[in-house]
Amino acid sequence: MSVEANALVAHCDELSDAIAEFRGSVPVTQRWGEELAAVLGGGGRLLAAGNGGSAAQAQHLTAEIVGRYRADRPPFSALALHADTSSTTAIANDYGVDEVFARQVRAHGRPGDVLMLLSTSGASANLLSAADAGRAAGLRVWALTGPAPNPLLAGSDEALCVAAGSTATVQELHLVAVHMVCEAFDAALDGTHGRSHG
Repeated sequence: MSVEANALVAHCDELSDAIAEFRGSVPVTQRWGEELAAVLGGGGRLLAAGNGGSAAQAQHLTAEIVGRYRADRPPFSALALHADTSSTTAIANDYGVDEVFARQVRAHGRPGDVLMLLSTSGASANLLSAADAGRAAGLRVWALTGPAPNPLLAGSDEALCVAAGSTATVQELHLVAVHMVCEAFDAALDGTHGRSHG
């Protein structure tokens, strides 16, 4: 087996080990999905943000909420804060990169809304500022991060920290977490609709 192939197998092995440990996060992702269903079902909003690959994961989450995860259902309000390029570049230019998400949280967030922040390092200054802005505005601040401890864990109301050595594996587990939250979100909506018609 070549050196390159060995590296690929090692990546799969790391992912396998990390996901086995991450199974213990089911109760948290289930509760997040259920709470998100209650917030969005009551007219609230999900705000999500990340940098780089984590921005893609945040936008994946909001797409599943606005569109659908599995079965057809009504759309719900969810915004990926990095996706508004005019706002992000204007804020970065006028106020600095650290304010890119925080200013949007103050603009769009309302008490009781949910702010989901994704960071492999858990140390991105613009996400820490967003967490501060979210808590000050009365939002629930949840974070998906890499290994604990990290500043975003400390700055959030609740966090899931992936215990993996590589950024790639952390991001892969963040996608698993996003899908777990969406699964629980849809199940909670089905339960609410079932009770309302029962």
